Amino acid sequence: MLIESNADLSRLNTFCLQCTASQFGRFSSVAELLELWRASEASNLPMLPLGRGSNVLCPEHVEALIVQSAMTNVRLQRSTEQHAYVAVDAGVCWHDWVVASREYGFGLENLALIPGTVGAAPVQNIGAYGVEVGELIESVEFFQPSTGQLRRLNASECRFGYRDSIFKRELAGDAIIYRVVFRLERQFAPELSYGPLKELEDGLRSGQLTPAALVERVVEIRASKLPDPDKTPNVGSFFKNPVVPAALANQLQQQYPTMPVYPLADPEHCKLAAGWLIDQAGWKGKWLGPVAMHCQQALVMVSDGSASLADVWKLAAAVQDSVRQQFAVMLEPEPQLFGSYSRS
Repeated sequence: MLIESNADLSRLNTFCLQCTASQFGRFSSVAELLELWRASEASNLPMLPLGRGSNVLCPEHVEALIVQSAMTNVRLQRSTEQHAYVAVDAGVCWHDWVVASREYGFGLENLALIPGTVGAAPVQNIGAYGVEVGELIESVEFFQPSTGQLRRLNASECRFGYRDSIFKRELAGDAIIYRVVFRLERQFAPELSYGPLKELEDGLRSGQLTPAALVERVVEIRASKLPDPDKTPNVGSFFKNPVVPAALANQLQQQYPTMPVYPLADPEHCKLAAGWLIDQAGWKGKWLGPVAMHCQQALVMVSDGSASLADVWKLAAAVQDSVRQQFAVMLEPEPQLFGSYSRS
């Protein structure tokens, strides 16, 4: 196991922001993870996890030992009539797991082609087309550097919310996830109520829609709208879809009849489409220095590859200000600032 000093992280974050870390190491087992922790303690450096870097914004330097999982095992733990419980190591590519999950059960199809690793998925509670990963997680296994303990939280203890979890709050920067146990459905009953997936409902009713076909369609949709981070630096959706009072949503919809509004379980609130708001505010395809809101999906900020973190925040602030002035809605950034965690 090698620990690299003054490690270049610019190719380990999908926005390609220039960043170095005091130290960097990969672990292929829990035993190696514990070795890295002991090294971080000896160096008096905090230990922070990094997946694919697809939902983080990196500063120029991170004073920490950055660790990345190289654990890639997938194992069926048990199976019942309704569910299959599958343990998946954190280092597995997320999309590869979605494709492979069909061998065990169903439910993850709508989350195909989301960049990142399995270990990062619970942190953000990734979601797409009406499905959130927290709905299909049984438990999360992680190492807590502050206590030196291996821990396990069940789904309720993870406190999953919209693009949120305990790993972004109390455990931010203090949880190295090394395994996630999924609870997959044994019966294929896909969520098709969102956007272009509605066109597949007839196929589901006739029995012609397969899990493979659904994954293929989700991949087609995402690829047509979202830039490939391997070709165009970005961190995916830059802003969360805002949740607003239903009264404000109704008021705005009277003014803008084509504005998408999504009902929530709480009838007092609705969810709006951040991409639509950004487009209407005039930022779709518009550049501000080396960064822009994507010409096909205004929710995604892209870079020409030369952007600094200051450039990113400058455009984010300008977009927030425009949307706030026009719609009285404040957009909240989705990606985390890497290395900004603090512990009590």
